[in-house]
This record gives sequence, structure tokens and C-alpha cells, in this order.
Amino acid sequence: MKTYLVGGSVRDELLGLPVKDHDYVVVGASPEEMERLGYRPVGKDFPVFLHPQTHEQYALARTERKISLGYKGFEVFASPQVTLQEDLARRDLTINSIAKDETGNIIDPFNGVADLEAGILRHVSPAFSEDPVRILRAARFAARFGFRIAPETLALMSEMVHNGEVDALVPERVWQELARGLMEENPSRMFYVLRECGALTRILPEVDVLFGVPQPAHAHPEIDTGLHIMLAIDYAAVRNYSLPVRFATLTHDLGKGTTPPEEWPRHIGHEERSIDLTRNLCERIRIPKDSRDLALLVARYHGNVHRAEELKPSTLADILQAVDAYRKPGRFEEFLQACACDFHGRPGYATKAYVQAERFQQAYVAAKSVDAGAIAAELSQSFSDSTKLPLAINAKVREARIARIKAESI
Repeated sequence: MKTYLVGGSVRDELLGLPVKDHDYVVVGASPEEMERLGYRPVGKDFPVFLHPQTHEQYALARTERKISLGYKGFEVFASPQVTLQEDLARRDLTINSIAKDETGNIIDPFNGVADLEAGILRHVSPAFSEDPVRILRAARFAARFGFRIAPETLALMSEMVHNGEVDALVPERVWQELARGLMEENPSRMFYVLRECGALTRILPEVDVLFGVPQPAHAHPEIDTGLHIMLAIDYAAVRNYSLPVRFATLTHDLGKGTTPPEEWPRHIGHEERSIDLTRNLCERIRIPKDSRDLALLVARYHGNVHRAEELKPSTLADILQAVDAYRKPGRFEEFLQACACDFHGRPGYATKAYVQAERFQQAYVAAKSVDAGAIAAELSQSFSDSTKLPLAINAKVREARIARIKAESI
């Protein structure tokens, strides 16, 4: 029985990056032997155990055989006879197929160290094509490390798209990888790689179609809508914004992809179209509620926020109410952050002041100072028709908030 440190922990250590989790592979042991040593079994699809003291994961060396489409379509074989090299050979990329033994020696049968040094993402074997999740993982690693995809690996990814393997991806895994990719330092790299191999049009066709769609040059120096979206999500990453903000930034302009070409470069009414497209996308790949709700609000109202300096106090008050700013101030802040990403996601705009968000924040502070409870209590004492009371309270509160915004000269 021999134990080796494997995968991401070895890779990150060699790159000089912080190591968050340690994963181990055990060669020459059976499940029964692991349990006798005090390891607790936790694996559902293959033998994985938790160390009795450290609770780190130890997996038995295993091989896999493809039996059906999709990332779950594998038959797993684990036994004391499976070698370390056989286990490493089933992994996706050479940089993830490096091991370290208990004395610190590096075992690198697929030249992963050389690819780390060269900044290349290369598949270990043709078995890469058996798991469509590996397309997403390769694109995500490109976003994380800034590495380039080896030409032969990109060709294999394109072939997987062409033969329909990518269509076997389940929504949960698509979102899991997209979410992790959006949270990398350069999320645009993930989408560029997916587009290069043809997977983006199958996974997120609403985003893929944005590339090549022009915008008015006076407002968008980058002109291309797809490029604008990539600049915007990279700005969100620079600002270390949350996942909901990054997802809302990705989807805020989806409606521009459905503008008839004869209307280009203008995109009148694209906000309404963006709402429907975003809602359908969220249902298809099962986006969590917090990301979905913020994305829908940003799709609907980002144009209004950009015109904040032109808006009447009554319009400011109505938008604050529509985005539920008073009950959910944290989400309101994220709403403005996503709108700011749209503004700053243009060449030469990264350091410009986004005064529109400042005006909305000032309006929010002013309107929030209105005591809605006191207004409700006062009306309750004098209102005879209780069925009309809620509407009367809402109208009176709205009137007071508008007056407060006016009084602050916002």
C-alpha cells in the first residue's frame, strides 16, 4: 500500500500557488483494508475515504471505461492491482496528472511539469473526449492560469462538439463549471475558448450570438457586443465582485443578439428581449435564485441607471421600489455594481467616474429616510375603508419619497 499526493494540490504547489485541498490516491489497497485502518468510506461512484485524523480525501487507484454518453457514463474499476500510472492516465490534462510520493519525489509520466512551465493545457490521452465536462474544465483552467490550449487538444474539443458529446452535459454541471469560470481572474478566457472550439453556441447560444453584433460607436468604442460583454465580466473580476454580479453582467445585453440586422447598430427595446432570454437561460441550466433574480433586474433596468442624470425624482423613486432596494439593500448594491460593469466594460472607461450610480445611491439614502411605518400608522387611524388602505399607504409613501429626493436636489 502506497499513498501519493495527486492532482490540483501538486499542480498548484509547483506553480507556487496556495494549496487549498490535498487529494491522495492509494495504490495497492482494497476497500476492506482502508476501513480496517480507520478510513471512513464516502464515495458513491468509486472508492473514496476520509482520513481518520485529517479528514482529507484518499481515493483508491482506479481506471474507467466509457459505457454511455455524458460525464456519468463510466464504469469504474478499482483494485489493488491498478497502478499509479494507470490512475493518472484517466485524468483530463497533463498538468493535473502529476503525483508526489511520501518522500517528495515528483512522478510525472505525461510531462505535466513541462506543460506547466510552458503554460499549455494538453489532454493526457484520447479518453479526454469521453467526458464533455472536460471541455468546460479546460476552458476554466485557461481562465484561471491564462494558459493556452494545445492545438491537438483544441481539435479534440471541437470534435467532441461536432459529434454531439457536449450535448450530453447536464444543467447542474454546466452551471457548476460556468460559475467557477466566472469567478476566475480572467473569466473572458473561458468564453473565448468555448467559442473557439464551438461549444459556446451549444452551451450558451444567447452569448455566442452576441459576437459580431455591432453597437453605436459613440457609446461603444469596442463596437462588437460580444467583446463588450467580455470586457465587462473581466472588469467585474478586477473589482472582485460576487458571482451574481458577474452572471448579471454576462447576461445584461442578451437582447442585442436578437436585433434584426437591418436595425443595427441601434438596439431599441433590447432590455425587454434580454429579460426573456435571461429567464429562459436560467431555467435551462438551473441558475440559482440569487443570480437569476439579479440578472433579470439588471437586464430590465440597466439602461435606466445609465440615464440617471436625466430621470425625474418620481422615476428614481419608482425604480428603487421596483428593484426592492429598501428590503434588499445588499442586492441593490450588487445591482449598481453590475450596471457599473456595463459602463466600465469599454475601452478607455475603466477609470471614468460612474456618476449615474452615485445619483441612485443618493436617491436611495434620501428615500430610505422616509418613515413608511409612521405613514401607515397615521393613515390607519383616519382611513375608513380598510380594503383601500394598502393602496393609500403605498401612494402616500411614494409621494413622501419623491418629495425627499426633490428636497435633496437629487
